[in-house]
Amino acid sequence: MVLGFQSGVLNTNQSGSSSIISPCLAIDLYMHLRIDDYEEAAELELELEMEAADVKPRSTAAGSAMAASYNDQIRPLLDAVDRLRQLNVSQEGIQLPTIVVVGDQSSGKSSVLESLAGISLPRGQGICTRVPLVMRLQDGDEAKLQVEYGGGRVVPIASEAEVADAIDAATAEIAGSGKGISDAPITLVVRKKGVPDLTLVDLPGITRVPVQGQPEDIYDQIARIIRAYIAPKESIVLNVLSATVDFPTCESIRMSQQVDRTGERTLAVVTKADRAPEGLLEKVTMDDVHIGLGYVCVRNRIGDETYEEARAAEARLFQEHPLLSRIDKSMVGIPTLARRLTQIQGSIIARCLPDIVKQINDKLGRSSDELSQMPPDLTTVADAVREFYHIVKQARSSLEKVLVRGEFDEHPDDPRLHGTARIADMLDCYASRLPRCPAASDAEPFLAAEMRVLEEAKSINLPNFLPRSALLVLLKKRLESVAHVPHDFARQVWDYVEQLVMGVLQHHSRGYPQVQPSCRRAVQSLMDKARERSARHVKELIDMELAADYTANPDYTARWNAVVASDAHGRFLRAVEDGSAAAAVDLPGAGETDVSHLRPRPKLAGQAFDLKARLDAYWSCVVLRLVDGLALHILYRVKRLVEKDLEDELADQVVGNNMDGVERMLVPTPATAAKRDRLRKSISLLRECRELVANTMDKINAAATDRL
Repeated sequence: MVLGFQSGVLNTNQSGSSSIISPCLAIDLYMHLRIDDYEEAAELELELEMEAADVKPRSTAAGSAMAASYNDQIRPLLDAVDRLRQLNVSQEGIQLPTIVVVGDQSSGKSSVLESLAGISLPRGQGICTRVPLVMRLQDGDEAKLQVEYGGGRVVPIASEAEVADAIDAATAEIAGSGKGISDAPITLVVRKKGVPDLTLVDLPGITRVPVQGQPEDIYDQIARIIRAYIAPKESIVLNVLSATVDFPTCESIRMSQQVDRTGERTLAVVTKADRAPEGLLEKVTMDDVHIGLGYVCVRNRIGDETYEEARAAEARLFQEHPLLSRIDKSMVGIPTLARRLTQIQGSIIARCLPDIVKQINDKLGRSSDELSQMPPDLTTVADAVREFYHIVKQARSSLEKVLVRGEFDEHPDDPRLHGTARIADMLDCYASRLPRCPAASDAEPFLAAEMRVLEEAKSINLPNFLPRSALLVLLKKRLESVAHVPHDFARQVWDYVEQLVMGVLQHHSRGYPQVQPSCRRAVQSLMDKARERSARHVKELIDMELAADYTANPDYTARWNAVVASDAHGRFLRAVEDGSAAAAVDLPGAGETDVSHLRPRPKLAGQAFDLKARLDAYWSCVVLRLVDGLALHILYRVKRLVEKDLEDELADQVVGNNMDGVERMLVPTPATAAKRDRLRKSISLLRECRELVANTMDKINAAATDRL
């Protein structure tokens, strides 16, 4: 029997003749089968082959046609997946369909793989497989043996007798000459006549107790490697179990159940069937450990048996042994195992290939987008200057939105970056801190300060005229009590603007962190100048208010007229002059006020009331000027900073000084250089993978067209 798809799927029609279902159609059929139906498919194929066994005249022609179709349509898919694995596309997070061989130490893994490949693998005490061994078996007339490892190193092997030594040498180079293990894989390519077309990954056998020369955490190391290979849903677990042990106690069963609880992607191979035949039938039929893809029982090669002798002995064992012969023939023998693995491999490749192509395209698109968003490579000073001014232009555009036009579409969910709104909040707070009518000191009675000032401002002049000097003294006191408020507002605004400008610049220059210190110095220098300019402006506003008591604001007259119209002055004088009247009087802005202390000097008290009323009316105009004047100053200076000053300052700091700042942009940071290199390698790899798959499909389509 020729193993694998070369045997074909024979269909017997009503006339008794045989026809062949093409390999492409077979893969398409398997692609639509549920994974639970693999065993049923295997049994069906076996029955068809047995029915066709007597069809002698057509067997040679059928085999030739099947082989040609297989070589044209199925092998290219297997070769493509092997090539993708060789390119290490999994480093891009793209998992490939893989048959992973696991088993406890001394379970017979190596014997099974030797029987499939027809070659000898390393043997010995302890762990024989110390690194993942990727076995690429290819059926072909032109023999080929080689070992590949270490990122492209290829070592040809002259004969099958040297395979074990070549694997040992590569393992020693990767994992050392001791008994340690490594997750770096070795690939063994075996091309010879009659082997099944399979790619399997043999992993180190599971051991819990380290022997001399092994690390104490040998179990944890092996477990990490195994889980990494069997966890992806694209992996098929080939669990090698010894017939001499209870299956539920096997560590390999426990590990596979952790990632494949239902067993839908686990196939079990039971070795050493000849050593423990009692109860084996019950073990593989009752399935206490949930092996969804079923069991295949095999006999290991013993002693110096050739592989042909071993297979003949295996066939006799399962045919003649009183216990083992009761096991269904679709569940015994290395040929059955080879056929099952080939079917499963073909099915999972057909099922996963569309998703692999999609993942390659998606990952390629994301990597290309990420690379395009990175800052370009700069090779000349002129390139750096252009890129610098591009950064400045982007920063200016963003700052104009948030600080001038009040647009926040770039950061809709971050209120801290809504510049005009936050400055407006600060202005409202500033205005509320300037009292419309400052309250008198709690330590002084009503009008005491005004009367004291009037007493000192008196002179020989016409009666009923209030001295202007008294108004100026009181105005100065009020201004001095609130002078710190506009200074605080200006500092608060520029602190916020500095933080905002710095953040925007850092965002747009993130691709060139080497230029950010110069940008930071430029912003700090610019903000220091802005603070000094605003401090001078506030001082000038205060000085102007002290220089003259003038306003053309009609609100002043309106407020004074309101006081007169309310007869507040008359009611106040009557309460002061009439000693028999109530000492408390309701006054605008002061509420219920005790005036008994003013009765000894009613004339001076009347002048003081008049002075306070006029000053209160004038003070509202002063407050309005302090708010409006400083608000206009801030708005103008912020607009000027965004549209001109920032660019000028950045140019001085970065382009000036013999272009030191610009030249630093020519040298990328290690992180940026590493990321760009990683993305370029990723894009190159993914493009090669995409081209490989496309060429494979073109080759298959062309072969199908030629056959038609």
